[in-house]
Amino acid sequence: MRIVEITNRTPDLIERLLAVWESSVRATHLFLSDDEIKSIKEYVPQALNGIAHLMIAEDETGHPVAFMGIEDGMLEMLFISPEERGKRLGKRLIQYGIENYGVKRLAVNEQNPQAKGFYEHMGFQVYKRTDLDEQGNPYPLLYMRLGKKAEEDR
Repeated sequence: MRIVEITNRTPDLIERLLAVWESSVRATHLFLSDDEIKSIKEYVPQALNGIAHLMIAEDETGHPVAFMGIEDGMLEMLFISPEERGKRLGKRLIQYGIENYGVKRLAVNEQNPQAKGFYEHMGFQVYKRTDLDEQGNPYPLLYMRLGKKAEEDR
């Protein structure tokens, strides 16, 4: 497994990342309906093309199995194929983002407790909660930042 930053975001790569995104969301965002996932999916290519730093984790055959996007020290997206979950790939990506891009903040859906627990395990702490997501939908967000202890441990 290797992590690479993508500078050339080809339509083929965006399609492959979209497949990773959808499989990850369907496995973790159980609070979203099928129609909501389809609606959100329309905006994902734009987000992938617009994020400042896009890193992908590739398997041995060069296929993307996970990706993360970072902008201004904020983890904006992290999605892992269901078959790759539990293999420490998320931890590797987060550590890479912290070490190489100064990731200190992120937002996570409150209704995705596994993700919240993972980020807490990585040293992030909730500092703010909203009742709505960034699109105004009724999905509370938890804003988290890297705790002092986690920074000292590095």
